[in-house]
Amino acid sequence: MRGGDPVSLQRMIEMPDERAKNRAATARRLLRYVAPYRREVMLVLLLVIVASATQALGPAIIGFAVDRFIRPGGSVGGLLLSMAALAAVYLVGLVAARLQIVYIGVVGQNVLLRLRQQIFEKVQRLPLRYFDKNPVGDVMSRLVNDTDTINQFLGQGVVQILGSLFGLVGILIGMFAQSVPLALASATVIPLVLLVTNVFSRAARRRYRKTRQTIGDVSANLQEEIAGVRVAQAYNRTAVNFQRFAERNAANREANMSANAVTSAFTPVIEVISVLAIALVAGFGGYLAVQGQASVGVVVAFIAYMQNLFRPLQAISTIYTQAQASLAGAERIFELLDTPDERDAPDARPMPPIRGEVVFDRVSFAYEPSKPVLREVSFAAQPGQMIAIVGPTGAGKTTLISLLQRFYDPTEGAIYVDGIDIRSVTRASLRGQMGAVLQDGFLFAGTVADNIRYGNPSATDEEVERAARLAGAHEFIVRMKDGYQTRLGERGGGLSQGQRQLISIARAILADPRILILDEATASVDTYTESLIQRALEQLMRGRTTFVIAHRLSTVRRADAILVLRDGRIVEQGTHAELLARGGLYAELYRRQFRDPPPVLRRADALAVPLRTNGAALEALSRN
Repeated sequence: MRGGDPVSLQRMIEMPDERAKNRAATARRLLRYVAPYRREVMLVLLLVIVASATQALGPAIIGFAVDRFIRPGGSVGGLLLSMAALAAVYLVGLVAARLQIVYIGVVGQNVLLRLRQQIFEKVQRLPLRYFDKNPVGDVMSRLVNDTDTINQFLGQGVVQILGSLFGLVGILIGMFAQSVPLALASATVIPLVLLVTNVFSRAARRRYRKTRQTIGDVSANLQEEIAGVRVAQAYNRTAVNFQRFAERNAANREANMSANAVTSAFTPVIEVISVLAIALVAGFGGYLAVQGQASVGVVVAFIAYMQNLFRPLQAISTIYTQAQASLAGAERIFELLDTPDERDAPDARPMPPIRGEVVFDRVSFAYEPSKPVLREVSFAAQPGQMIAIVGPTGAGKTTLISLLQRFYDPTEGAIYVDGIDIRSVTRASLRGQMGAVLQDGFLFAGTVADNIRYGNPSATDEEVERAARLAGAHEFIVRMKDGYQTRLGERGGGLSQGQRQLISIARAILADPRILILDEATASVDTYTESLIQRALEQLMRGRTTFVIAHRLSTVRRADAILVLRDGRIVEQGTHAELLARGGLYAELYRRQFRDPPPVLRRADALAVPLRTNGAALEALSRN
């Protein structure tokens, strides 16, 4: 006889110990995803009933054969016929069990396909404000972990809980049909098995929660120490790291030993209960047989019933926990799906072709009502101008650009492009005429050509190559193994920072935006690569209104206007020379960055490529 199933217990304790707040509403909504597959579900239900019926018929056939044929003068032919019938019943049950898993698997995977597609599409439409408050890891957890929990329940749990319920009912019907007194005696173990399973699962879940915490500590420590091995060796910290890792490793060992102690005790306890249950059936059944109230075949059938009784009892306890975790995961998914999208105004119209005039009119913005980030910002940029935005960290530079791209809308004031309030046009038509090159040029897994073509999917290979040539990326691309068809790893793995930036610039050139945004595009490269990127940017900026966010002030000296932000306000505005002569915040930032250069640089603005300078270079320049 098979008693406790350690695998079932393991599955139960690995389920998150959580419940949906509104289980009924969540279950009804989840069922709507299953509704298109009614025929498959009805077929699964029929197969479950067939498989459950075989569990009740098998022991009955055995008992019949014992009473009729396994006795002096019994019929060998009848016995063989009974065994053939038994084999046929179990074969039908096996086929039914197999088919129900196949069909419910089809239903489950189609439901998950739809859920994952909806989650992904929702994430693409969510406003950036959502990600300000919700970590990306949490969103990924809903897409991966929560859908996997639903997958486990739909793919296996539904069949198992239905099979267990129908199987238990079938077994009880078979038992009561054979002998009511013996059935009542046998049923006394049902509450005991459920109680023991529940007690062990709770105890084990607490311990396994501890193991997850400790293995998380081990993994985090291991990742950190491997990443920082060079620093550890440089500071002779390896011995200390050994000790720290040993402590975390030992804590994980103790947690696992405690959890294993509980799970290893479960099977022997269930085995003892099952042996006692069989002893009860054999003893009481034997007594009834002696009294002439039951046949030997009935007693044998009840022993077979008892062997099949424990499995559905344990499965019901296990799948109940799994169902709660599945509903909790579904509830989190539905919360994400119900989050309002980034929507345009009902009367929004497409943005006409942009000339490039940008006006900020007393714009204020706050991520939270009590914490304003921008305060009454006003300025105007004419088509084709280069506008630099500088200021201390946290001044609001990136927020200003985010408002222009309508990742957020102003709390007060308005932003006009070519005289049109950008809140009155669709975001897609506005962003489709803007381009951005960021500090960390983001490349996707795929070919080099695909990454350049990302801003203009319909571009030909010739147009892709032309954009790469203008960006100065063609030379290193053709030296790669497969040229433009070279596949890049995640985030452009295998390329240098400068190469990634040049490909990002080629992407922007191919997109041909009317308004260009450069956010620290040369901040993370060396001086030589910076000069290459600057030449590529010059090609890109021609004829476009360009906004440059910069901490490195050497890159903004040729700007038509420099906006100096502090605490969300424009405190200074003018050209590089004007702001230096004014001696305000910009001049102070410039002196700090270049070690107190002369107040006027006579030839700086004439440089074809802005230089990253130091005090000695400035001194030499001032002498010329």
